[in-house]
Amino acid sequence: MELSTGFIGREQAIIDLFTATFTASEGAEEGALIGGLVRNEMADTAPEDIRVFTAWDNGTLIGGAVFTRLTYAEDPRTVFILAPMAVTTGRQGEGIGQALLRHALAALCAQGVDVAITYGDPSFYGRVGFMPISETVAPAPLPLKYPEGWIGQSLTGAKMRPLPSPCGCVEALNDPAFW
Repeated sequence: MELSTGFIGREQAIIDLFTATFTASEGAEEGALIGGLVRNEMADTAPEDIRVFTAWDNGTLIGGAVFTRLTYAEDPRTVFILAPMAVTTGRQGEGIGQALLRHALAALCAQGVDVAITYGDPSFYGRVGFMPISETVAPAPLPLKYPEGWIGQSLTGAKMRPLPSPCGCVEALNDPAFW
């Protein structure tokens, strides 16, 4: 398996991965929603505000993770949110997602990112260091439907200190459908 960073020239393969994976697990409507999110993130987000990590096996895309910047206007720390992540349906359960996330978190840390947050299954993401956090520690940019899925981690080795309100996200994520 090859882990890589970046998406230029690979946009359609990445969009197709997310669309197919979410369609298989959640239905066509969710597949289209998440595929559209990834398309918009890659097309409309400033290069300094997006990081895309992918996993490949013999030239076939088998996993992807998209991180975009969260801004906390009164805090100098650099914060990125993982939204979304996918491993192709036929390859789930092989450790690809965990390997991809470890690679991504190490790369983000090396780039000076202080905090990583995601909104997902704490039992899965807990395997790579994400812990439940409250919105008093890290306010979300929009109201959360499932606050128990709000999880994060410090990438500096220090305890995660609270981030002050308000929080902003990239335009592609600025939609209640994702929260």
